[in-house]
Amino acid sequence: MGKQIFKGRYTTENDSDIVVFIIGMRINRRLAIHKWLPVFLAMPSMVKELYTHQEELGFLSMESFFGLRTTVMIQYWNSTENLLTYARGEKHLKAWKAFNQKVGNNNAVGIYHETYQIKKGTYESVYGNMPLHGLSKALPHIPIGKEINNARKRLKVDKKGTK
Repeated sequence: MGKQIFKGRYTTENDSDIVVFIIGMRINRRLAIHKWLPVFLAMPSMVKELYTHQEELGFLSMESFFGLRTTVMIQYWNSTENLLTYARGEKHLKAWKAFNQKVGNNNAVGIYHETYQIKKGTYESVYGNMPLHGLSKALPHIPIGKEINNARKRLKVDKKGTK
């Protein structure tokens, strides 16, 4: 059984500050499994922890994508402080320490992350005939009506681009 598809066009509220955190890894040497597999396997337990303690951590939601060499996780948080607090937490620090001990500056596997602080009213989203995805899993999911039927209206900007 698949995810529920919401027929029609939907958007999300944009009345809260949010943090978008993109994190991933890249396998640089495919045959060096002993180097990149521990990095790959460290993430599921952290994801489980995030969803188990979602509200208290300030974690909103996430999406994961897997390519031939690269994985990426897009996470949504309610504040930078909550994200940084989690980064200093026991489970993350243990995984980070293990990565540095096992991989360090070895070029078999790379990791990356990017953090974006987004102010309320400065983002918008559209989902057409989709299950809950991305921000719609993290924020209120609302049908698009006449009053918000284009990006300019959802962002509350005039034709000059000002609010």
